Amino acid sequence: MRLAKNLTVQVLIAIVLGIAVGQLFPQQADNLKVLSDVFIKMIKMVIAPIVFFTIVIGFSGMGDMKKIGRIGGKALLYFEFITTFAMVIGVGVMYLIQPGHGMNTSGVKAADVAKYTKQAADSSHGFLDFVMGIVPDNVIGAFAKGDMLPVLFFSVLFGLALAGFGEKAKPVTVLFQKLNDIFFRIVAMIMKFSPIAAFGAMSYTIGKFGVHSLFSLGKMMGSVYVTMALFIFIVLGTIARIYGFSLIKLLAFIKEELMLVLGTSSSESALPRIMQKLERFGASKPVVGLVVPTGYSFNLDGTSIYLSMAGLFIAQAYGIELNWIQVLTFLGVLMLTSKGAAGITGSGFVTLAATLAAIPNNVIPIEGMALLIGVDRFMSEARAITNIIGNSVATIVIAKSENQFNPDGQPASEPEEDEESLLQGDSLELPGKLA
Repeated sequence: MRLAKNLTVQVLIAIVLGIAVGQLFPQQADNLKVLSDVFIKMIKMVIAPIVFFTIVIGFSGMGDMKKIGRIGGKALLYFEFITTFAMVIGVGVMYLIQPGHGMNTSGVKAADVAKYTKQAADSSHGFLDFVMGIVPDNVIGAFAKGDMLPVLFFSVLFGLALAGFGEKAKPVTVLFQKLNDIFFRIVAMIMKFSPIAAFGAMSYTIGKFGVHSLFSLGKMMGSVYVTMALFIFIVLGTIARIYGFSLIKLLAFIKEELMLVLGTSSSESALPRIMQKLERFGASKPVVGLVVPTGYSFNLDGTSIYLSMAGLFIAQAYGIELNWIQVLTFLGVLMLTSKGAAGITGSGFVTLAATLAAIPNNVIPIEGMALLIGVDRFMSEARAITNIIGNSVATIVIAKSENQFNPDGQPASEPEEDEESLLQGDSLELPGKLA
């Protein structure tokens, strides 16, 4: 009975039921996507204020401006190195396995990808536009639209300003802490609907594309899954060992969030809870508040791997042999577009369209994206899971490197409290004193 109340079990059961309903009742299942859409909208509703309060509360208690700048700079350097490394791994696997060779492209129609290329064109922008977009024209508008980078920018400024007042800012900090607790209580209430969201998302996916879609382009899907697994357990696992923590223990600690991401194919759905979990694991609030939201735009390991592999898959399918200059150009463009388009809904596929369109001479035909439409949904789950694991590891790494990690914040074993204790407010306490 206790097992049935566990969020992980509930989401897994919902996924299995969703697959069955999607296969048996495909027409009805096509309408169930609304369950997932509503859930993700509810989560997005609280993301901006939670990010704001978390950063402000953390910065107000840190005091040292140099330390704040050092954490941010170190995080960005880490993000750039790891995402670039992830892309290189994707390229290496594609040249080793070459899943695109022998693919039949005769049925590809440019109209199949028209909506993605249009969305990419509407939202494409250069580096300077991307930088300008970080600064909001209107703070309230940034919160209303849920634009994470402008919200993050304003939150940092507000936190720095509040920290400069010292003890005078304590009443504001206490108020924000109570408001933050309330928003996490709202998250706990929303999380009760996560199995329903997972059921709706999986029913829609199977109903629309069919179970056979799971086996279409199997070589490409297998290559993506294997690459991401290797990246998680070898690359991130090695980084974890270097910094003195266990990746397996971390994954076990955030297993509910991983199941939620698996069910909804969206890492955003777990953002509020993952911030709270990483604090309980031992990372300080300032590090969590700065690294996690920033990582959702700049540290997309899974998306980086997928995009590099997808572009080369299309080239291989069309029999195009890219030289190393063209490959490096593709990766260089991807390093910019993958971050500039991070806030776009369905960013993985749209960003691929923007990247291919930006490559000089259109070396890789953009209409080749139609080859991946049928299975992109299934690979998006792997992208989202890899992204959230990558950001979790990055947060612990930065916390440890800054001596902002409290081992006492990590329980010997994760209690079976999940959303019940969240509703009671038991897990809303801050970790103990920083190491």
